[in-house]
Amino acid sequence: MGRALMSLCAVVAVAAATMTGCADDADGGGGGGQEQRDPAGRPRALTWQQELRVADAMQRLTKQCMKRQGFTYWEDRGLTLRESRPMRYVQDDVTWARAYGYGSRIEAKSARVRERNPIGTYRQGLSASRRAAFDTALDGGDSARMLSAALPGRRGGEIRKRIGGCTQETERTLYGDPAEWFRASKTAMGLNSLYGEQLMKDRRFTAAVKAWSGCMKKADQPYKDPQAARDAVRADTRRLGAARADEAFAAERETAVADATCARRTSLRAVATARETYYLDRLRDRFGEDIDTYRRLGQRAYDRAVRIVAERD
Repeated sequence: MGRALMSLCAVVAVAAATMTGCADDADGGGGGGQEQRDPAGRPRALTWQQELRVADAMQRLTKQCMKRQGFTYWEDRGLTLRESRPMRYVQDDVTWARAYGYGSRIEAKSARVRERNPIGTYRQGLSASRRAAFDTALDGGDSARMLSAALPGRRGGEIRKRIGGCTQETERTLYGDPAEWFRASKTAMGLNSLYGEQLMKDRRFTAAVKAWSGCMKKADQPYKDPQAARDAVRADTRRLGAARADEAFAAERETAVADATCARRTSLRAVATARETYYLDRLRDRFGEDIDTYRRLGQRAYDRAVRIVAERD
């Protein structure tokens, strides 16, 4: 089951639109067909809604390809669009927080789906020869070529990925060259390791967090930063246990609503986004081409995805 589950996770994984996750996207998917550019004339990063649609298109294409190879493959669309919203460091959607808190019940729902993973169960039910054929059809099997990408972190290193079969076909359909996409995406998504620590210590950012903390204290939620608030909520949920789950969730929603409200009042999200952009731009002399390639190929994939799957409800 492990191999099939890893392949499923690779298909449904959605890369963060921002490197650190401090910022978030309030708007919907946006249009396609023409390359979207930022004020500086560079390709824009996809919103999380657009990235989710690309991931769904990957699943649909993989399912179709596996069917042609004589195998069954399941798509995972168990979460609604609103439930699929990523939980970033700064979240200021009060309405979402009022409904979902910090997303603990969504996480639990996702965990149940993973535990019931039909692809893994299906694969394990195949004979040894058919299981090997399934693996070959999905990602090329043990003889598939390996892609490699250098990681941009201070310690360097390299990440590798097997590519072949339906996985390769799907990525080629969406991104063009799977190897180019792999290298650019791993570089772009790894850049936070070069500036993340600076960002969290940035004077303007820490001032905004301090203002957020003061706002939270007035709301009887004395936390130093958003992460501390979430950690406390998780600890409280574990302490109360399953017998008091409703009580724990009510407390989670109360804290999350205060968090989002204070983030709005102190403009924490705007500050975080601006400071993240500042640090990312400082790396453009070394990684600008990788960042732009990552975003350009992402937009290409989205333009193709809208013709393959509808946006989730």
